[in-house]
Amino acid sequence: MSTVRLETEHVMVVPTQLFHDCGYFQGFNSETNKYLPTLLNNSNTQYLPRDEMEEDPSFKQLIPYCVFRHHQDGIAHLFNYTRGKKQGERRLHSKRSVGIGGHISTLDLGDDSPYEVGMNRELEEEVIIDTQYTQKCVGLINDDENEVGKVHLGIVHIFDVENPRVSANESEIVDCGFTPVSELLEQIHEFETWSQICLRAIF
Repeated sequence: MSTVRLETEHVMVVPTQLFHDCGYFQGFNSETNKYLPTLLNNSNTQYLPRDEMEEDPSFKQLIPYCVFRHHQDGIAHLFNYTRGKKQGERRLHSKRSVGIGGHISTLDLGDDSPYEVGMNRELEEEVIIDTQYTQKCVGLINDDENEVGKVHLGIVHIFDVENPRVSANESEIVDCGFTPVSELLEQIHEFETWSQICLRAIF
């Protein structure tokens, strides 16, 4: 069977109403077991054109948001960076971030979980992880107070790394490195909204 190449990126979405039916919230919610079995169920996800979804708040694009943490002398440090002007979401250009991730697309369809495949693909594309780590899904982010947030739903993963050897794998991730959480909180208004929500809710 030949494969049809889609010229327009088709990304994983769920109806916003489905998210509301699970239990609407604004900000951060740690009840992953309440939301993810429904939202990531293949019978509930669709793959629709990204350019249309960016303007359609009746759907939520599901985005893995991976935060790298390293403890040094008992102090938590987080990987952070500034988004370059060629990164996919123009509305976040030049914003600082603590999250790595991106859209799940039809590229990730196969025998395994498209969400897991897509998250790993995004990580490989964006960063080099030269250390052992453990990871855990810790919650979700919803922010309907800005245009980007209205069409996205973040799924937050904490990666605890043994060593701070995480570096950029693409030119649009700049000024990156690990910084103590206390310093990031002092500079919180420089960060994109999702990062602000994460920093306040988790750390």
